Amino acid sequence: MNEASAQAIRETGVDARLILCTLRHFTEEQSMETARLVERFRGTNVVALDLAGDEAGFPIKPHVSAYDFARARQLSRTAHAGEAAGPESVWETLRLLQPTRIGHGVRSTEDQKLLEYLREQKIHLEVCPSSNLQTNVYEELRTHALDKLYRSGLSVSISTDARTITDITLEEEYDKVRREFGWTDQDFVRCNLMALKAAFIPQEVRSMLTARIKNCV
Repeated sequence: MNEASAQAIRETGVDARLILCTLRHFTEEQSMETARLVERFRGTNVVALDLAGDEAGFPIKPHVSAYDFARARQLSRTAHAGEAAGPESVWETLRLLQPTRIGHGVRSTEDQKLLEYLREQKIHLEVCPSSNLQTNVYEELRTHALDKLYRSGLSVSISTDARTITDITLEEEYDKVRREFGWTDQDFVRCNLMALKAAFIPQEVRSMLTARIKNCV
């Protein structure tokens, strides 16, 4: 996968990185194996460790050792929380795993103190609106927390989540957000610039992509 992504980057000019993801229902050893792979491929297109899966159905404890391992070796970390479970899941994930990004995190709006903490600590939220509708976090887009998170001054970006499950492109996702919340090109540019600040990439790549985005408008 690492070699294939490098080849695709060369052929298309689209920069990409790989985040290795362990799952909530995995064992402690399976999560440790994933963390060790992140370290093994350090310096390649593999850039971070992630945790996903059913946060309401499976505990976080088996995965703490993997994140301790990653943090001790200064490996980048993100983790899913605040989707299947409420703001307490985000608090727990931040406390035990200490990621710099949260996958989803949309239910953080249920706790004002959490919103303030996320803003102060500059924790980035990877928001996937259509995926959240598909998993019944929200019944319709107009009730989705994305706009509130954004207007609250948090660092957020819009993603498509699992493309093989949620059949949507990023352009289609943007169009839906534009129609529902009245976002402008400047709003999308701002979100992409926030995503770049939180991205697990070298500074020279960040600078190059930042300039490319700013030149689009």
